[in-house]
This record gives sequence, structure tokens and C-alpha cells, in this order.
Amino acid sequence: MDSGRIRTPRSAPRTRGGARTAPRTAPRTARVAALAAAALLATVVPSAQAVAAPVPRVDLTVLVVDDGGSAVGAITAELKGAGVPYRRIDLNDPNRPVLDTAFLSDTLDGRPRAKYQGVVLPHETAFGPDSAEHTALQAYERTFGVPQVDAYTWSHPGVGLDYTNEGGWSGVLDGTTAGITAAGKAGPFRYLAGALTFEDNDPSIAESYGYAGRPRAGFTSYVDVPVDGGGRASLVGEYTADGRRELVVTFAYNQYQRQFRALARGIVEWLTQGVHLGQSRNYLSVHVDDVFAPDARWDTGLDCTPGDFDCVGDDGEGADPIRMTVADAQYAAAWQKSSGFTLDMVYNGGQGEQWKAEHGGTDPLTDRLVADRAQYRWINHTYTHPFLGCVQDNAVVPWQCAKDASGKTLWVSRAELSAQIRDNHNWAVRKGISVDRSELVTGEHSGLKTLPQQPVDNPNLAGALADNGVKWTASDNSREPQQRALGTASGAAKTVPRHPMNVYYNVGTAAEMTDEYNWVYTSRADGGSGICESNPASTCLPAPLPTATGYADHIVPQEARIALSHVLGNDPRPHYVHQSNLAEERLLYPVLDRVLADYRGLFAPSAPLVNPAQRDVGTELTRRAAWDQALAAGKVTAYRIGTAVTVKAPAGVTVPVTAPEGTRKRLLLGTAAFGAPYAGTRSAWTAPEPLQTSVTLTLPTA
Repeated sequence: MDSGRIRTPRSAPRTRGGARTAPRTAPRTARVAALAAAALLATVVPSAQAVAAPVPRVDLTVLVVDDGGSAVGAITAELKGAGVPYRRIDLNDPNRPVLDTAFLSDTLDGRPRAKYQGVVLPHETAFGPDSAEHTALQAYERTFGVPQVDAYTWSHPGVGLDYTNEGGWSGVLDGTTAGITAAGKAGPFRYLAGALTFEDNDPSIAESYGYAGRPRAGFTSYVDVPVDGGGRASLVGEYTADGRRELVVTFAYNQYQRQFRALARGIVEWLTQGVHLGQSRNYLSVHVDDVFAPDARWDTGLDCTPGDFDCVGDDGEGADPIRMTVADAQYAAAWQKSSGFTLDMVYNGGQGEQWKAEHGGTDPLTDRLVADRAQYRWINHTYTHPFLGCVQDNAVVPWQCAKDASGKTLWVSRAELSAQIRDNHNWAVRKGISVDRSELVTGEHSGLKTLPQQPVDNPNLAGALADNGVKWTASDNSREPQQRALGTASGAAKTVPRHPMNVYYNVGTAAEMTDEYNWVYTSRADGGSGICESNPASTCLPAPLPTATGYADHIVPQEARIALSHVLGNDPRPHYVHQSNLAEERLLYPVLDRVLADYRGLFAPSAPLVNPAQRDVGTELTRRAAWDQALAAGKVTAYRIGTAVTVKAPAGVTVPVTAPEGTRKRLLLGTAAFGAPYAGTRSAWTAPEPLQTSVTLTLPTA
């Protein structure tokens, strides 16, 4: 984890001078004759005062000046993730462009143009306080009213704050609870509930350092902390002086820390004055796989799962499987209602029928879930959950793809693939379950490439998906984080990557979960598998977790933190677990309860969790990919002139836009309210209306 420390600027900037005197306004006259004469004169002899200067055009692009530090990197990641166009200048590149008047602005069609709507600097004197670039940038910001974010600086008069030894404070912020001030709640951070606790994930590491200073004249604090002797000092605030505005951040952070993720939206809204391309939501969907099917159980003695072909020493049967009961189903329905959150039930109808046949022809669990079917969303998981890639040769460990006599890979056929999808869908329809034919999750994400044994997709998969109208099939985000098309035909199905949660499919109790977790995450010397030692992407626990308390004390907060980081990262990809996690000790609920509680403690009701269906996630990812491609190709033009916003993009590319409440979209005839409300703004994916070539918005005047 980044400790958050960076060096302070070598020299403190000089304090700015006072604000400029406002221009005088001409006094009114009540004499009608004089007005008429003036109007007549103006039509005959135009005066210089009568010709108003054209309103400047401001392009909707952010300028990012990057020194390689984590603070600028975090803001850049937020811009990129939300789809906000930006241009990055690398201060460490000797061949970088020089920031001068020509770089920052020009004249286009007789109108002054500001090329950037906001500026992100590492700190307020990134170019040196006496440099020509510093002077040019300040003049540009002053002329066009362009705001500047100082990504991380210290508390001093040059940014409108007292030094920390003048009633302020500096030090490690881990575990500190900051507050959103009244000005912050009324301004850029209005979507937050009011309290913001800095993460403290490892007591042995300083994760975030800060300088809290008392505001001077011209400074409005948005986020503050209590200080010794009473009162509060600022960590984030706005400094207005000399006709310019700066957002001053005086604590260290990186893009993954919760405190930054909570503030990131507001930083971008302040930087862009609430008008920008791109949009952001806080998403959470949870898929529960294997519904109606039993799941095998981890053996704490063998350190493997009986029934798996690589579990040496078992009888190959996998005794004592884990399966929900009627009581578990009733609990799930009640939990959904009390938590205000809907689960996606990813079901195997044929597995339920097999269980029923093996247990006297009755299945109370299926009866209960079917009776409560309207309370859930449902996703096809194939009828009996077979492996749908190559034909597996389990005679060796790890398994291999079986081959015919000529050495060609043997594949599960298109007919079998199609039957598994079709039969499961039809089973649900007969039960009165509403299921979207376009959505699918194959067992183990099979049919898709599985490295290292199966480096390509089953060539029969794309055709079987088309046979059944499937447009969105799940993939494992830990293996394939990017969406991709399956096949080359127009309208081919696409993947929807899902985050696996570290609540294992093969455990029903906390002790079992902790035992397997220890096997994965402890060294060989501590009795573990050593996977953590050999995998460079992993780390080992310093010691095995106690099986009695390890789940509640370590695993739950860890998994909740990871899931919440996805939520706060504008990441729509679903998480997935298994029906076993709703059974026996119901291990999933403590994790979800923690995520929901932490989220609702951070955010105001104006920023609710968005719980998208799989098809909606697929659509969102597809739109983002097209948008990113259009931006990278330089095919998007967007600008603001006064209260008018114009966006032009390639045909077929929908545009993400965020704007203030009260914004209207121009139609062919008249206007309509733009977008949907979220976090105090309005935003949407939008496109030109029929017979229009661009999106045109009118911003509110107040």
C-alpha cells in the first residue's frame, strides 16, 4: 500500500495579491427620449462599447500536469474511469510541450477559445513560482475562469491556509474521521453523508499523511478535521484570490484508498464546474451461482475438495454436499427485503430435478424459491452445469483437453451446448420464473478459453449462443477483465466479466472457510499450500488465522473492503458467489451487510447503489469501449459557450454527459429535461435526436 508520503515543494510560493477591482457599470436613465436617441445613434454610428465581445468557447477537456506522483495518478484514473477527456503533460519528459499562451488558448471562428476547462497540477507551483509557464497558466485561468486542482500540497499562506504550527496539525491520518463541512455539503461533496474515515488497513504502515491548516481570507473549507485546542482545520478546500480558484488538497492519497474514492466524484465536479463528458455511478450486483444444485465440501484433512479429480486420497464421490434449505431460502427473501438489495439467482434447473429424483420425488427448497420467484432476478446457468469447453481428459493432473487419433482437440458439440442453454430456459418458463433469454452464465465460465489447458474458446460456443438468443455471457474477471465479442458475426454475444468474491463455493461454515483460506494464503512452513509464495501477484499471511475467529475478524472486513472498492470505482461488473454461501452458516451475509453499511454511512440518499442486471452491465461496458475508442481516435468535439453545450461524436457512438440539475436537451422541436438524477447532478448516455448531427444542451442560468 502506498504510504502516501511525497516531498513538499522546494520553495513556498509567494502570497498572491488582492482581488482586482470590479468594473464599474453605467448608471441607468429613466428618460425615454434619451433611450430612443441612444438607440437611433447606435444604428447609425456603431460604438466600440455597443459591440459586445464574443463569449469564449471552452473545450470540455481537462489538462493534467503529471509529476508521476500518486495524487495526480489518482485523479487521472478517476477522469479515465468516468470517460472525461484529458490531456496529460509529463513533467519528467524533456520533450514535453511548453505551457504558453498558444498552447492554452487561441481564436476559432472569431471567438476566443480556451482549450481546457480545468487544470490538475501536482501542487500549486509545479512549474516554479517565477517561471514563464507558471505566469502563463495563471493568466489563462484568470482570463477564462478556469479552475485548478492542487492535487497534494502543504498548509501555507500561498494556498490560503495558516502554517500547521499556527493552530493546525500535521501527521498520519490513518483511522481519523474527517467531516464534510456545510460548504462542502452545499457544494461539490453534496452526495456524501457527512463523515469520512481514513482507512487504516495495517497498523504497522502509515497509509496517509496530511497537513491540516486553518483557513485564511479567501479560503472555504470543504473537508476538515478537529485539532488540538478546539476548532477544525482544512484538508480540502477552495482558495479564491487574484481572480483565480484553486481546490487545495493537503493530504496524500492514491487511487485505491477509500477516502479518495469517496471524494473523487466531487473533485471532478469542482474541476469541471459540474459540466463534463463522462458519467459515474456506484454499482453493486451479486450473482449467486448453482441455485438448486448442491456444492461439494472442502475436506479440512485432505486440504482439497472430494469429488474433484485432483483431490488425492478421496473416494471420488464428494460426500456431504452443501445445499440450501427451505429455511435458507426464507432467510434470503427476508434479508433482501430488510437490506433493500436484490440478488441474482443463477440457476441449474436440471440439478434441482436430479436432487428431487434422488430424494423421494420432493424438493421443498425448489418449491420455496419458485414460490418467491418474483423477489429475485434469475439468470440461466445451464441445465446440469457440465463443462462446456473441450472434452476433459482427467487421467492426468492438471487435466488436459482430450484429442482424437489425429491430434485434434475434441470439443463439446454445438448441439449439447445449445441443449443445456435451451432446456434450462424452458424449465424456468414452465415454473413461471421470469428469465431473460439474452443472459447466460455457463458452469465455471466454461466454453470460454481456460488457460493454460484451453487457450481458445470452444469453436461451437458462438453458434450455440446465437441459436438461443444469448447476447451476454459471463466471464471471470480475474482471468479476463475486458469485455470481448464471441465470434465475428454481426450481433455476436459479448462477455460480461464478473468479480469472484473470496467466499468459497465449497464451504458452509466459517471454520471451513478459514481453513481453506489458510491453505491458500499461508506459506508451506506454516502448513499452507505455498501458492502465495510462488505467485508474484499474491502475498502470504504472516501466520494462519484462528479457525474460530478468522472469518469474522479478518476475511469479512477484507472482502467487504475489496468489494466496496469496486463499488466506489465506477465499476459495473457483477460479483459472484455460490448458493452454498447462503446455506448453513450463511457466510455471504456478513460481507454484504458490511459493504452496505459502509456504503450507506458514506453516501447521502442522492447517490444510491445501482443494482444492474447482467444485460445492463454488458450494455454499459460496450458503450464505454466505443466511447474510449472515439476519444482515443480524436473523433469527439465538445465545448461550452455560455449556457450552451455542444457535443459531436461519430455516428452510432452514444455520449456520456454530466450536467447540473435544470439542464435541458434540445430536441427537433423544443427541449426536454436532460438525463437522470444522481449524486446531485444529471447524467446520461445520449445521442443526437433525429435529423440532428450533435447533442446540444442548455444549462440552467442560476
